[in-house]
This record gives sequence, C-alpha cells and structure tokens, in this order.
Amino acid sequence: MPELPPTSELLSTAVRALGGREREGQIRMASAVDHAIDTKRHLAVQAGTGTGKSLAYLVPSLRHAVRTGRTVVVSTATIALQRQLVDRDLPRLSEALATPLGRAPRFAILKGRNNYLCLNKINSAIPEEPAEAELFDAFAISRLGREVQRLNEWASDTDTGDRDDLAPGVSDRAWRQVSVSSRECLGKSRCQFGQDCYAERARAESAQADVVVTNHALLAIDAISGIQILPEHDVVVIDEAHELVDRVTGVATAELSANGISAAARRCAKLVDEREVDRLEGAAEAWHTLLDELPPTRWDRLPEGAAQTLALVRDAAWNARTELAPPGGGQPQGDPDNAAARTFALAAVEEVHDAAVRALGAFDEPDPSARRDVIWLSAEESRTGVTRKTLRMAPLSVGGLLRARLFGAATVVLTSATLQIGGSFDSLAVTWGLPAQSGETVDPATANGAAAPADAGTVHWDGLDVGSPFDHAKAGILYVAKHLPPPGRDGLPPAYLDEIERLIDAAGGRTLGLFSSMRAAKAAAEAMRSRLDTPVLCQGDDSTGALVRKFAEDHPTSLFGTLSLWQGVDVPGPSLSLVILDRIPFPRPDDPLLAARQRAVESRGGNGFLAVAANHAALLLAQGTGRLLRSVDDRGVIAVLDSRLATARYGGYLRATLPPYWETADPEVVTKALRRLTETAPL
Repeated sequence: MPELPPTSELLSTAVRALGGREREGQIRMASAVDHAIDTKRHLAVQAGTGTGKSLAYLVPSLRHAVRTGRTVVVSTATIALQRQLVDRDLPRLSEALATPLGRAPRFAILKGRNNYLCLNKINSAIPEEPAEAELFDAFAISRLGREVQRLNEWASDTDTGDRDDLAPGVSDRAWRQVSVSSRECLGKSRCQFGQDCYAERARAESAQADVVVTNHALLAIDAISGIQILPEHDVVVIDEAHELVDRVTGVATAELSANGISAAARRCAKLVDEREVDRLEGAAEAWHTLLDELPPTRWDRLPEGAAQTLALVRDAAWNARTELAPPGGGQPQGDPDNAAARTFALAAVEEVHDAAVRALGAFDEPDPSARRDVIWLSAEESRTGVTRKTLRMAPLSVGGLLRARLFGAATVVLTSATLQIGGSFDSLAVTWGLPAQSGETVDPATANGAAAPADAGTVHWDGLDVGSPFDHAKAGILYVAKHLPPPGRDGLPPAYLDEIERLIDAAGGRTLGLFSSMRAAKAAAEAMRSRLDTPVLCQGDDSTGALVRKFAEDHPTSLFGTLSLWQGVDVPGPSLSLVILDRIPFPRPDDPLLAARQRAVESRGGNGFLAVAANHAALLLAQGTGRLLRSVDDRGVIAVLDSRLATARYGGYLRATLPPYWETADPEVVTKALRRLTETAPL
C-alpha cells in the first residue's frame, strides 16, 4: 500500500483549498473516522450543523480508498445531500487532494434502477397499467399524456437518464411509463439497449470509483435482497443516520391491494391461458370484497375469510407465474417486446404472490409481540374520491437485518446532527441492531429473517459527540409557552392562534411554522393572513422548493407547513428568526407499526412510550428546532406552544435531545428579544 500523508494533513489541505477554516469538531470527527476504519470498529458521530461533517468523513474515506484500492460507500437519506456531495464536495475534494494522494480520487453516484430512464421501455409499446379509478379520470389521463410526451422528448437529450436531472419533474405515474424496477429489467445481455443502458452505465462507473454515493433505500435493497448491487466495499458511511431505520423499514414493507392484483392480471392478458387471467381477476374481486367489509386497523389475527382469500390470491398468482416463466427458469426469451411484456407480467404476479405468502405466514407465531411482521389495513381516498384499501406488511424491527447484513459485512460510520436521544446514543443504537452501551435492551425484536449474531461481544462500536460551532445559549432562545393549555384533538385552540399572532408580529414575519398536521398548518395560515400585515405562505400553495425560495428571498414572509419542512429547510440569515412548533411531534396513536413496536417493548418489560413514541418525537423535535441556526451569525427564538415540554415528566428527556439553548417560559422576554432582532435585521 502506498504511504500517504495522515488524515489530519489531508484535511488541512482540503480546507485551505476549499476556502474554509478548520473547526475543532471537524478535526475530532475526521480523526475518529480514521480510527474506526483502521480498527474496524463501528462509529456513531453526532455532529451539529456547521461542523463540516461531510469533509470530516470524506477525507479519511478517500485516503482509505486510494491507499487500499477498496471502495467506500456513502449513503444519504435525501437527494439534496446526494447532490451536495456529488456536485460540490467531491469534485472540489478530488482536485484538492490529487497531489498529496498521488492521483485524483474517483467518485460516482448510484441509485436504484427505477431512478433511470429505461431505453427498452420507452422504445416499446408496453405502457404502465393505470389504476381502475384513473381510467375514468380525463384530467389524470390528459396530464399523464403531457408528462409522458415531455419524457419522450427529454429521452433524446439526456446524457444520464437520471430522474433527478429532469426539471421540472413529473408525477410518479408518468415516470413509471419510462422506467423499470429490478424485477422488471430484462438484463443487460438480453436487452436490445443493454449496451447503452443508463442504469448499467452508472453501475459500471461505480465499480471503478473510490467513493460511491448512494441512498439508504438502495443500501437496504443491497442488504435485504442478497443480490450484490453496490460494488465490493469494506467501509460504509451513513449520513443522515437518524433516518436509517425508517428508510430500511420502507424498503422492507410490502402491500397487497385489489388494484394491484387486477393490474397483474391485465399484464398477463394474451400471455397466459385466459382461464388463468380470469382466476387472477376473480381473486382480485374476492380480495376487494373482503377488504371492503373490514375497518382500517392493525390485524392481530386473520379476520374471518382472510386466510381463504389470501390462499386464493396466492394460488392464482402462482399459476399465472408458472405459465409466464420459461422452461428451466431464467428470463423470458423471444422478440424484445414480447420478452419485456412477459418480464413485466412476471414481476407483477410474483409481487402479488410474495405479498400473499408473507401475509399468511405472518400469523404462524401466535404472540403478536413476537411476530416478525406487523400487518394492517389502510384506507386512502384518491383525488377522484374513491377509497382504496390496502393490506400492508412491515417488519416489527430491522435491527437484526442491519446487524447481520450491514454491520456484519463492513465497518460502518453513522453520523447526523441528531443521534443522541435523551442524552444517549443507546436508543438509536439498539434500533440499528447494535448493543446498548449501557447494557439495556429496548429494541422490540430482531426481525425480517436476519438473526443477529449470538455473541453480542463481537460487535464493537463507539459513540462521539463533536458538538457544534454554534453558541446555542447565546444565539437561540427555547421558549415553552407554559401558560397555554395542552393541545387537544379539535384543532388549534384560540389561545394558540393568539400566541402565534403575537410572536410573528414581534418577529416582523421571518417565521417558520412547523405543525403536526396539514389541517393545523392551513388553519393557522388562514387565520394569520387575516390578522397580520406580513405575507404567510403555506405548504401546498406551490412546490415545497418554490415556497422555501420565496420564504428565503422575502424577509417579512412566514412559511407554515408540516412534516417535510421539519427536516427539509435550510435558510440561514435574516429571513428566519422564529421557529414555531404547535405541539410535541408524537406519532399518531393509531399508527399501526409504531404502536406494535411500543407494545413489543412493553411485553419485554421495557418502557414502550419512551422507547418508541418519545424517541420518535425527540428526533423530530431536534430536527425541527435545528431549522433555526444554520450559520454562526444566526440568532432567534424557538417557540414551542405545547406546554407539556415543560410540565410533563418526559419533558426533560425530550429537552435533553436538544442543543443547550437558553430557556424561558416568559412571553414578555421572548417578544422583547424578537423585537430587538427585528430592529437590527437587514431589510
């Protein structure tokens, strides 16, 4: 291996070249990442906003990759961070470190196959089947047609075929007309466009890269499927690690609906015996009839008739699959269009079959708290007013899977601005499948078919909080409105609206309002528009990106919204001096998955509320309050209208997750502070 300069020297070189300055937290983090890679010990690093954590993990990662010739995988939760890494950080780092490393490090981005344009699909006559409700929606069909036409025009110009390079974007249904899943792909050797395939090209580039940037979903697919999607690697860096469990759970979730079964049947038309298509359609009708009579709720046992109907669906899908699959297995053969049609149909019926088998098998374990999957029936109303019921299946825990397939296969560095909940890494660690450093186990289960290694002592990890360059106590005030009544279920009380008006008036606008529901956000926006002289935007008025830009560009403007704004807004400077949270963001009590996880913890003698509901709320609370200080010059107030943060027994636990802001419950102190900020803020 070549002798290379130490990480500390490379970090100094990189920071000088990029025009920044070294920060203590960044230096400590880079050293810890370097040590983790060398010792093969997993590492969790909490690094506050402004630490420069991207450089802190990229520099030691690039050094390791160049020195050993092994790839490092960097996984993120959001497209924005992927873009920052690939379009800004890595190109500049590669150039800055080319001389000390002896060559310019190579990097690439890799996404799931369905993120890339499929040349075979766009050049064949195999459209995505619309849902039955949309067959009668002229507006939806017209919009879909316009979007597909634009996609066809874009296909002639794009060099990457990457959906994220398409601006403005299109609906998911339109994109599905020109993309395929891994199951639907013919394979490079059988596809007439295999040599020009955008997904295959991205995969080939990633195989030659020192650092490959991907997302948590693809990382999960690589682990769950057992099929190697990512290049060989021995180090994984997971940024935005607080979202890892939710993203992996999303990938591991399956669903079964009557529309999905009918769509599979339509895919099979003219490809299998007509009797098998009729049998699949009959199974779809039987499934629809069963679900139509059942309320949306978690299934702790199979409802009457469900086992027989699921068996009917399973068998009908298997018969169709048997006719579709070529003799001896493998991919369908024949002319490209016929092979593609068979592949798409095969993928559809296999998905239906596997979901039915999974739903039936979930109840083999009589104890609900010991089951690997949580099963529930959901009901959603479409834009046309049609209610669609879907059976969903999600793993009770992904800790066992992550421990066996992720932590057991590579050295893993996990980082985020929020990893310590209640002052400890343990709460998140156990959901990742790592042993709690305190020795306490609060993980509800090890699940999804991947058993954790028996010897807990073989998994070693360290936790490190490198702090933040911000002086939170001087830059931010945490105001909890103790005088307000606790939030109820009937919308925002009049006292909350009065408080919001008073705070925004003192701040001169410049407010980000984070609400627990879209109903509350819209009600508050409507009320404030009639009470205030400053503009108020609300999520849903325009695309989120456009709203955030308007909010950032016009200082007196306020922006109200719900969940995506809790984590997706980065507005440094005078446009944001007040963040309002209407209530502690506990999960809905009827959330079937989180309720099942909470119950599983309690069945093992743990505190289910703290382990699940409070931890969920603490993470969101930390992310939401983190919108206030985005640069070292920012100043402002975080106003929590939910008095329980100060009065409830769990309030101290939740506050321990937040940075050390200066705290007060005095409304007069807060309004005076906001008015001073308004008077000194630039116009």
